[in-house]
Order: sequence, then C-alpha cells, then structure tokens
Amino acid sequence: MLGILVTVIEFVFFSYVGGCIIYNLCLSLAGRIIRRKPVRPVPGETAYARVAILVPAYKEDEVILSVADSYARLDYPADRYEVIVIADSLQPATLHKLSQTSVRVLEVSFQQSTKAKALNAAFERLDDVYDLGLICDADNMLENDFLLKVNKAFQDGEYAIQAQRVAKNLDTPFAILDAANEIIANHMYRKGANALGLSASVIGSGMAFHWPLIKSMMQEIQAIGGFDKVLQQLVIAKGHSIFYLEEARIYDEKVENQEAFQHQRRRWLSAQFVYLGKYWSKGWAALFRGQVDYFNMTICQNLMIPRMILVAATTLLCVLSLLLQPYLSIQPIWWITLFVLNCISLLVPIPALFYRRYLWTALINLPKAMLIMIGLLFRLKGANKKFIHTKHTKTGINNPLLDAVNK
Repeated sequence: MLGILVTVIEFVFFSYVGGCIIYNLCLSLAGRIIRRKPVRPVPGETAYARVAILVPAYKEDEVILSVADSYARLDYPADRYEVIVIADSLQPATLHKLSQTSVRVLEVSFQQSTKAKALNAAFERLDDVYDLGLICDADNMLENDFLLKVNKAFQDGEYAIQAQRVAKNLDTPFAILDAANEIIANHMYRKGANALGLSASVIGSGMAFHWPLIKSMMQEIQAIGGFDKVLQQLVIAKGHSIFYLEEARIYDEKVENQEAFQHQRRRWLSAQFVYLGKYWSKGWAALFRGQVDYFNMTICQNLMIPRMILVAATTLLCVLSLLLQPYLSIQPIWWITLFVLNCISLLVPIPALFYRRYLWTALINLPKAMLIMIGLLFRLKGANKKFIHTKHTKTGINNPLLDAVNK
C-alpha cells in the first residue's frame, strides 16, 4: 500500500512540474521561432488618437517630477495627449512643483489606497474626450516614440495593448535578477503567447486601452492587489484580445534589495493564488465552450509554479531521485530531462549581452532569491488584503541591455 501511495505522489509531482515546464517551453520557443511584422509608425501619419496618460502616484515624491518632465518631451502632437497625475499622499511641495508643469494633477485621498481606487477616481472626474487611456506607474518613463507606436497599433484595430516593460536600472544583484525575470516573462507570456494566437498578459503599467473599454472595465474592479489579473480576464471576457507591442518600450525601476524583493513577490504570489481560486470554475467552463484564451489567462497562468520556485523544485527533485532511486518508480533520467528542458525555456529569451555581463552575478544570487520565494509561500496570509507599496528612487535610465532586449 505504501509503495502505491509513493508511486501516485511521484506521478502527481511529475505531471504537475512537467506540465509547467512544457507550457513555459512552448511559449519560449514560439516567441523565438514565430515572427510577426513589426509595428512601425507611418511617416506623416495624420490620424492621431487623443491619449490620456494616467499616472497613479502614491507617496512617489522622489520620482514623479522627473517622470512628469520626461512625458512633456514625447514625440507626439502635444494637443493629442495629456498627462494626468493622480496624486495620493504627495507632499505639498511636490504638488506645487507639479502645478507649474504641463501635467494635470488630480488629488485623491483614501482610507486604504489602491491603484484601482486611484484610477476609478480619475475616470469619474475626467471627460470622455479621449480615445486611449495609457496606464503607467509613477516611476515609469517612456521611449520618445512610444505614443506613435501605440497609436499605430490602435489605428490598426488593437483596443488592448501591452507595451514592453524594460528595466531602468541594473545596479544591484536583485535588480539584475528582477530585470532577467521581466525579460523572460515578456518573451513567454506576452510575445510567445501572441505567437500562438493567445492574449498577452498585462503587467500593471504600459497598458493602453480604448477609452470606453478601460473606463467600463475599471468600474468592475475593486481589487487591492493584483488588479491587472482582474483587468486581463475582463478584456478577454468582453471579446477582446491583448496585443503585445514589443516595439514600444516603457522603463521601469527594478527592486534593489531583499526587502523590496520580498514585498513585491509576496504581493504577486498572493494574487496568483487568490485569482486561481476566484476564476477556477469560470476558467474550466470557458474551456468547455472553446474559449481557450480565457482558460489560458485564468487557469494556466495562475496554476503555474513561479519560475524561481520551479528551478528550485526541479533541482531538488533531481537530487532526491538520484539518492532514492531504488525506492522510486520514475527514473532519475526523467527528472533530469525536465530540469534541462526548464533551463532551456529560461535561457532562450535571455539576450547574449546579458550572458556576457551579468550571468555570473545572477547565478550567484539566484539561490538566495529562490529561498526567499519558497519562504514567501508560507507568509501569504493577508497579503492580498492590504496595499503593499514599493518605494522608487530612480530618476534616470541606466541599462546597458537596451540595445539587446529585442534580439
């Protein structure tokens, strides 16, 4: 009886871990092999969407002024876009300086602040004079031709667009790991997903939507954490797909230290488990109706083992299979095969320049990050019920990988 139980547990673990790895591998290879025509603005194009750049800013006094200044220099007709800073708990001095710029400031205050509340407050106070709503974080900076590329995709019929989020900084080991994680996620769950005919997942910033669509969807969102997970399933449920606009870069500050890494990942892990449970029934029902895109977004992506934990799990399972080989049914070669396939899925998206400059730093610090992620699995209670703010300080862009992220 004990032998049968061990065999069942083995095959359950192997099937689940193997399924996660094969899923990632398919997306990774699809993103590399299947190419699409790049989105390039047409010179002299006359149809310019009117864009509202919505920037929720909660206690972001250190970065918001430089970000607002950068938005004033975008290569897009000045009368066709407006920057709206949703100011939550900013200092009076910061508000005064913002009032002297071209941005529009909407002051908000909540007993419990969330990004969804800030955005909904803005939608209530703004007139419906815009074609597109672009949601950015207070630390984000945009490539000069960002709006031109988003406008081109919109004019081509895309109503839900996720831009490529790129690291602002690579100045600490945790920032390097965070940047590598973003490169891999962009390649798999956005570029690879689109290559297979699926919607790209959104990431909370660098998201552009047709104005009536985003306004109506936000009214349905009251999430404290993981509002982007609610948003993406609403997009698909309303019959739209999410287009990954790789050519449009938005720069995002990467976490610099262990504390910030823990806070951020704890919030992400909690949201994944919460929304897996919330959409479990709806996701499976959608699959039986042939709605593969909705199933992928609500079930497959939320059911996935986080990549750092997956590396740790496959490594541990390989070691255990070698040590306990006489007592196990699955031979070590199969676990080793999964480990190799997992490594391939993670290495394919990484540009060559990263290998030359940062691979050693990433490998040295990866075990520490994996242990943190595993520890967070036991500290998720309540993480999705309170707003966890990540402080930002970077006012410039210092990323040597910028010429390689699209290769």
